[in-house]
This record gives sequence, structure tokens and C-alpha cells, in this order.
Amino acid sequence: MSASTLFSPLTLPNGVVIKNRLCKAAMEENMAEYGQLPGQQLYTLYGQWSEGGVGLMLTGNVMVAANALTGPGGVVLDNEDHLGRFEKWAQIGTANNTQFWMQISHPGRQLYANMGEQALSPSDVALEMGSFSKMFAAPRALTEAEIQEIIERFAKTAQLAEKAGFGGVQIHSAHGYLISQFLSPLVNQREDQWGGELANRARFLFSIVERVRAAVSPQFCVAVKLNSADFQKGGFSAEDSKWVVSQLNSMGLDLIELSGGSYESPAMQGNPADSSTGRREAYFIDFAREIAAVSDIPIMVTGGIRRFDIAEQALSEEGGLPAVDMLGVATAMAYHPDLPNLWRNGDALDVQIPPIQWKNRTMAALGTMSVIKHQLKQLSLGKPVQPGVNAVLATLRDRIKASRQASRYRKWRETSA
Repeated sequence: MSASTLFSPLTLPNGVVIKNRLCKAAMEENMAEYGQLPGQQLYTLYGQWSEGGVGLMLTGNVMVAANALTGPGGVVLDNEDHLGRFEKWAQIGTANNTQFWMQISHPGRQLYANMGEQALSPSDVALEMGSFSKMFAAPRALTEAEIQEIIERFAKTAQLAEKAGFGGVQIHSAHGYLISQFLSPLVNQREDQWGGELANRARFLFSIVERVRAAVSPQFCVAVKLNSADFQKGGFSAEDSKWVVSQLNSMGLDLIELSGGSYESPAMQGNPADSSTGRREAYFIDFAREIAAVSDIPIMVTGGIRRFDIAEQALSEEGGLPAVDMLGVATAMAYHPDLPNLWRNGDALDVQIPPIQWKNRTMAALGTMSVIKHQLKQLSLGKPVQPGVNAVLATLRDRIKASRQASRYRKWRETSA
């Protein structure tokens, strides 16, 4: 495998061409301005990534409903009132012949209690995170009418994203958010058409994909982010993922991104609750190859890719299994927003990020996210990153910031109701 393959174009099923095989994968920036809108910090941040040589960029979670955010600094797009803000974001992100897609999401039960909103989920099964469980609102099972409303909300946000100038949307069905909750037999304990066997648990995802695809133009890309597995015993498995992908083949998708884990089992940070999965670089590639074997849709894998040789390896066939088509790079691009250009120019930079190995897994996950958010903030202010930032201090600052943002969010909800 050579760099020319890593930087060769990819033609998607709808004919759209991505200039290379590197994607700035989604990270939760928590940088929304008052009203949960994009502003200068996000514009500056994505401008740097666009100039850094990546072929595709995905936003962090953009929420389809104002009462359901993954975090108090999240962006919401559910109406046209401030579409100009999103148009500017799209213009910046699509510069340099870069594909810029909006990740659209609903948190379901993964909703912080200090947001002051009712958490909704397939069933009233609360998060189990030990002493940290109280950080999250107690979920209520969705009614049939609410399920239908959320399906329509995904379609509406996709329409608005296209109108604003984004090149596509990615439907977030991984990491324990609402669609992932429907897929999980541990969380979804419904006895109606939305629960039980996998075909019913996947109905919510399939309904959203069909409505979104019907609501946008053929040239507008539609992608899905899916767990290769939940990495929880009795949860959504790799075999389940294969079946879901095989069904998605006929639904007009342009790309499937594979990741894994949830808040309860943060495998997306290389720290799954099931320790047998281990912690290794590019830890979802093996799963992705197996799933790619049953997929007619291009497959992207995200998770831990920080070295040039690992990136090359992922784009090669191995052990009789096919290569993946695209590579999602997240954390490494929080430290080096120009990483694609560096690799293209022959600098096989290996991004070294000291792991946070605190004994408590949940605290380690929070610390990891806080350190990454610190780097994103530095970039968004036009400042250099700080690889040596103290993880404890970064976590404390992030918690204080989140508390202030939650207060601002509640005030906005009160005034906008």
C-alpha cells in the first residue's frame, strides 16, 4: 500500500467524489453559542481542518430536537430561524474541495440531568454507571407518536442541512445514543413492533434512513454511523451489525462508518467494559473488515488511527477480508489539524498522545474527552494545542464549563418555549 492509495479519490454510490480516503471524524466540540447555534469558534476550528487536507469532515453531534442534547454546548438544527449561521459553517467546511457532512443525532437516555429535560428511550432502562449514574436523567419509554415524531425530526434536520449547503448527513446510530438504544437488546425491552427480535429493534433506524433519503436530493449524501458492537455482554453484537449492514445495502446509503461502545462501555476511546477486546490502535479495523465483506456500501472505520502505517494497513486486504474504503481520524486531528497534508507530503508523523490510565474507567473516559476538548478549544481560538495539559485540571475546567452551559441552556429553553 502506498500513499497514493491513501490519497486516491473515492466515488460514492450517488456519484459524489471524495478527494481522498481520510475523514475528520466527529468529535463533540460543545462550542454552541447562545441559542445552540454555530458561531466563530466552530467556524475557526473547521476552517483549520478544511485547510488541513482532509477529504471529508463530519460535524460533532447536531441535534434534531431542542429538548434532547448530548451536552449543553451542543448545536441544534430544527428550524430555519438562524439558517444563515449554518450556511456560513457549510461554506467554510466545503472550501478546498472538502466534503462536509452534518452528523445528526438524538441522545435518548444519554441525557445529562442538569439539562432539566425528560430523557426518552425505547424503554425505561437507566444507564448503569455506578456513582456516575445520577449525572443522567431517568428515562421514560417513548410512545408510538413520539417515535414517529423523532423519525420526522431526523428528516427535517437533513432537509435543513441540505438547504444550508452541507454535502450530506450522517445518522448517528452508535455510541449508545437513541438509535443505538433501539438496536440494543439490553436497553430495548419493548414488546411492540419496535422491540424484540433484531428486525424489530432495527426498524427505528431503517425508518429514519428511508425518511431521510426520501426528504433530500439524490446528490445529497446520506450516511450511517453504526456500532460494530456495543462491547457489552448480551448487547448489540458484531453478528447483529453484519445483519443490519446487509439490510442497509438496499436503502440508498452512500457510506457506513463503524465504531463501537457507549457511555457505559467507552470502546470508542479504546476502553471497553469488556476487557477481552483489549486496547489497541485502530481497534475497530478487524470488525470493519468482516462487516465490509457483506456490504455493498463503502465502509469507513474510526477509532484510534494515529500512525501512517496503520492507516495504510487498513486500506489493504488482509487475511482474505476486504479493505475498508475510508479512515476516520478524530483525536489525532485534535492535535494536528493538518495531519493529512503532513502525510501527503511524506511526513509519516506518528501522533503520540499519553493515555489517561486512571483506575476508574468512567473518570478516565471523562478525562480523555476533557483533554481532547481542551485541544479543540485552543484550535478554535487560533492558538496552538497543548499536548502536556494536566488531565485533572482539564477535567475540572470542562465540568465547570458544562455547568455554566447547562444553566445558559435552561435559560434559553425557558425564554424560547
